Amino acid sequence: FFSPLGVVRRTRRAAGTEGMAGEYGAARGATVEEAVKERVRRTMCFFPDDMGHAAPGAGGDERGGTTSANATHNNIRLACKMSDEYGIVQEEERGDGADGSTPMDQDGGSLQPKEMASASEPSNAIVIAGSSKASGVRDMTLAVSSSAKHEYSSSIIRRQASKWPRPAWHAPWKLYRVISGHLGWVRSLAFDPSNKWFVTGSADRTIKVWDLASGQLKLTLTGHIEQVTGLAVSDRHPYMFSCGLDKMVKCWDLEYNKVIRHYHGHLSGVYSLALHPTLDILLTGGRDACCRVWDMRTKAQIHCLTGHDSTVCSILTQGTDPQVITGSHDSTVKLWDLVAAKPRTTLTHHKKGVRAMAMHPKEYTFCSASSDNIKKFKLPDGVFMHNMLQHQRSIINACAVNDDNVMVSCADNGDMWFWDWISGNKFQEVESVVQPGSLESEAGVFAAAFDRTGTRLLTCEADKTIKFYKEDVEATPESHPVSFKPPKDFRRY
Repeated sequence: FFSPLGVVRRTRRAAGTEGMAGEYGAARGATVEEAVKERVRRTMCFFPDDMGHAAPGAGGDERGGTTSANATHNNIRLACKMSDEYGIVQEEERGDGADGSTPMDQDGGSLQPKEMASASEPSNAIVIAGSSKASGVRDMTLAVSSSAKHEYSSSIIRRQASKWPRPAWHAPWKLYRVISGHLGWVRSLAFDPSNKWFVTGSADRTIKVWDLASGQLKLTLTGHIEQVTGLAVSDRHPYMFSCGLDKMVKCWDLEYNKVIRHYHGHLSGVYSLALHPTLDILLTGGRDACCRVWDMRTKAQIHCLTGHDSTVCSILTQGTDPQVITGSHDSTVKLWDLVAAKPRTTLTHHKKGVRAMAMHPKEYTFCSASSDNIKKFKLPDGVFMHNMLQHQRSIINACAVNDDNVMVSCADNGDMWFWDWISGNKFQEVESVVQPGSLESEAGVFAAAFDRTGTRLLTCEADKTIKFYKEDVEATPESHPVSFKPPKDFRRY
């Protein structure tokens, strides 16, 4: 704010002590306010260029029009303040009208100071209303350039247009077959490399082999004493592997339909199982919060990948680094260095447990599903790419992706959402229907997988059935248009 003491000091330097003595003598019988006004007037007489206008009270009262009271006093204070703060801008304004001519409007008339401010280009001009003509103080307009005004980065940087890719059209999927035969929840699923049959594991402690084309039951295997939670069929050997809540990991010879190896070491139930695509190793994860790496032939434990704080419920493997990816109920995803048996990267993007993961068959990417969101990451460093555009808001137990960039996520309440992998847009939502005689609460999906061709989807459900889905060949983009709204305040990367 304007300081009268500063004005006094400037006046003292300019006029000397004799001038100040006379000034104090003139203001001796006046009030403090009148004395301040007198000193301001004297200052403006000595420094008219700095004030931007003529001294008030010229040719009038000796005290400079003290009868104008607060209006003139406030204008003087504000003019001095702006002269100190915005002197440079004020000089630029004077330079534009250096010839002394008055700006003209379109009709040829002269613009008054207030009109000049409204007609000038900057919309943020500061207009100071002056006092009456008797006081001799003219109106003052100060145009503040955009560079002198404080602006936030969001107003300076132009917002980029949405570059979110438009989702490709996918045909909707429909249910075409339901088979039953298990006496408990169907917990796991695996396909034959030749795509002729598939196997399912259930809470009734059995493993059943089914014909994929007809859906007929071919074989029932027994041996586990608890729920069978994981299955895998080897692409390179005539072996099938199974794990369950009985802490047992078994290797089955498909030529004799018998168990030929046991892998001992887990301290609690085993929830997930995966086979390495190029090496003869087996990976299992369970409630003991570790992922164990086994030699397929010698039954020896190669590594015990520790670091999670809760159940390891999903495992992905691939031939290139990172060769092992694990998801856990502790809401983290770890990318492992298989040689050093240490995590390369720990992804902490999720807030809830990661029950399901899926790797794209062609791209070098994978997704992790949790009850808070489904996230997509880029390998090998696990760089976060983006979230799916919609929130399923349920416990997701299974995820699967096919070659046509169709991803499905299956939840604990029976909801199945189909997504476009590239854009992350949901194009279909299916609610599972329980078989007759089952409770509505049994509409849960525990496992889901596409067959080797990617044209059929199988789900294992809590109503003890296995459901088959396929694309609707009669659907067209006109009958089922894409519903897509690009996100606005949403970061893709």
